Amino acid sequence: MTGRWAPSPTGEFHLGNLRTGLLAWLFARSRQANFLWRFEDLDGAVRPEFYDLQLRDFQSIGLDWDGPVVRQSERLKLYKDALEELKRRGLTYRCWCTRREILEATAAPHAQLPEGAYSGTCRKLTAKQISDHERSGRNPALRLVTEGQTVQLQDRQLGAFSGAVDDFVLCRGDSTPSYNLVVVIDDAEMGVTEVVRGDDLLPSTPRQVYLSELLGIQSPTYAHVPLVLNESGNRLAKRDGAVTLSDRLMLGESELDVLNHLLSSLAIPNIGSFQELHEVVQDFEPRNLPTSAWVFDL
Repeated sequence: MTGRWAPSPTGEFHLGNLRTGLLAWLFARSRQANFLWRFEDLDGAVRPEFYDLQLRDFQSIGLDWDGPVVRQSERLKLYKDALEELKRRGLTYRCWCTRREILEATAAPHAQLPEGAYSGTCRKLTAKQISDHERSGRNPALRLVTEGQTVQLQDRQLGAFSGAVDDFVLCRGDSTPSYNLVVVIDDAEMGVTEVVRGDDLLPSTPRQVYLSELLGIQSPTYAHVPLVLNESGNRLAKRDGAVTLSDRLMLGESELDVLNHLLSSLAIPNIGSFQELHEVVQDFEPRNLPTSAWVFDL
């Protein structure tokens, strides 16, 4: 088995990020498996200083990884090659729809699509409509041709899950490869066999499983874990207060205190030193993890 952690360097980690990273680490280390680090840094909000800061925070609570750190921004040829293969097979088309137009189509009366799914409007354009769009100057996204297949998967934590696959975006109008494409290519190329991540990403997983099959790639297994919420029941965010490692240190807590906060939220006993993490790894059992979100009380 090979696990991985793939954050985006767009800001400091908050406790929700660190908790998911800790879980990914525990899943891998409890099986004596490799644990890889990949920066998903194709987002326009990436800032250079957060690469080292995120690595440092992870190490500060006693966690590690194997091998060199990978950056998506240095792997663009891999994604371009995959796109070219899909184009050659006639499995792509250009799309000029805006996000607003897609949401309006989904919300229209008699619409039979889940919120945010694509209705296939640009797949049915006439030659004149395509010509008009080309003259508009708006750069099109590239979408995958699908037939609304339903993909079923068995999540290690959440059990059976199924979802319909729409004509999702492979490459945005600014030529940035999409998350659903790059995560499939990266996990395969890096030899990742199990993905542990937040359960907010579960709905997109059928798309990734489907694309893996199209490309002849062995899909990893998945374990989607509950997120951390604020006291209002919303996903934890840095605007909620003292929720980063540096915030907690300024309040007088230690790095070990922060780690123990996270362990407690997972129903794992506190430890007296980072050296005792090896005992946590030996005793780690995913079946004993909480199944509901952790509400962080400041």
